[in-house]
Amino acid sequence: MNPFAFNTTKSVVFGPGKAAECGALAAPLLGERVLIITDAGLRALGLCDPVITSLKNAGCDVTVFDQVEADPSRETLMTAIEAGRAAGVTGVLAIGGGSPLDVAKLTALILGSDEDLDEAWGVAQAKGPRLPLVLIPTTAGTGSEVTPVSIITVGAEEKRGVSSPVILPDLAILDADLTLGLPPHITAATGVDAMVHAIEAYTSKSANNNPMSRLLAREALRLLGANIHQAVRDGSNRDARGAMLLGSMLAGQAFANSPVAAVHALAYPIGGTFHVPHGLSNALILPQVLRFNAPEAAGQYAEIAPDAFPELGDIENPAERCDAFITRLERLAQELQMPTRLREVNIPRDAIEKMAADAMLQTRLLVNNPREVTQNDAFAIYSEAW
Repeated sequence: MNPFAFNTTKSVVFGPGKAAECGALAAPLLGERVLIITDAGLRALGLCDPVITSLKNAGCDVTVFDQVEADPSRETLMTAIEAGRAAGVTGVLAIGGGSPLDVAKLTALILGSDEDLDEAWGVAQAKGPRLPLVLIPTTAGTGSEVTPVSIITVGAEEKRGVSSPVILPDLAILDADLTLGLPPHITAATGVDAMVHAIEAYTSKSANNNPMSRLLAREALRLLGANIHQAVRDGSNRDARGAMLLGSMLAGQAFANSPVAAVHALAYPIGGTFHVPHGLSNALILPQVLRFNAPEAAGQYAEIAPDAFPELGDIENPAERCDAFITRLERLAQELQMPTRLREVNIPRDAIEKMAADAMLQTRLLVNNPREVTQNDAFAIYSEAW
């Protein structure tokens, strides 16, 4: 067995209503002055109020930064850092989807170390230390609460990432009540995003692909596959929501240690250039990338197919099961009423050449893919998805 390292969030608390217990759970970690990072929509919905109240009741001074947008920009990150610096905060807490959580990770890093952001981009470049950090997800998709990765949009289109165990939080609070009523299209896109994390973690060519990540990926697919329809159909189903939240976290732990690959690499130009949400960007090119990878990864896809879709376990031939798995993922997107073609999200065909070139910049992801991807391959994959 190859040597490997496995890093994850120090503590995870799961249960309905746990976010409202932040005073007891998080205040001792965060200190007297807390910066809460979220977005305007969640603030308006009142989802942050129980957390704010609980922290204040525990004696914390609270500063709220609620201007995080989807695919957050470097400018937004720097504004959050300045808000925290001005308040002299002792800890950072984020409530939201992947965007607020990603901003919070780097805000805690820069406030804790005064590190130069431009020297932190990439893998294992961030040095720290960081401020105490607590993350509370409100979507079941990114798994950001247990990953050492933060993705920020730099300039008009480019996405850059920081990947370092230094930005893993001290505590993740998983409260399914915060995901109740999430719109069906967001539930679907984030749920498929989590499935992509599990699939790519299981098949990653990374030297750190390990038995723990593969085990977590399979359990994630079991939870996600069994509950995604129910969660989309009935946003008030607490059990389905909780299962999705747990599945997303397990997939996050898996890919945090066995990194994702070409699906994400090719999704980034879709999101960065055309501002398609990240989960949907992944879903749009998932079947095409898996078919491209099949000559190298068919056996692995066949292994995990019954985890997501138990009926596929009846197919004995691995190649046939792999093909059925990819077809079933295509049908899942249709059943969840998601767009399935690039043209359906207003991406023109003449953009494909530039997207293929941009995807080649994601070398930290492409190196993990089961099969080498050239720019011509990326062009062909996008063309098939168009």
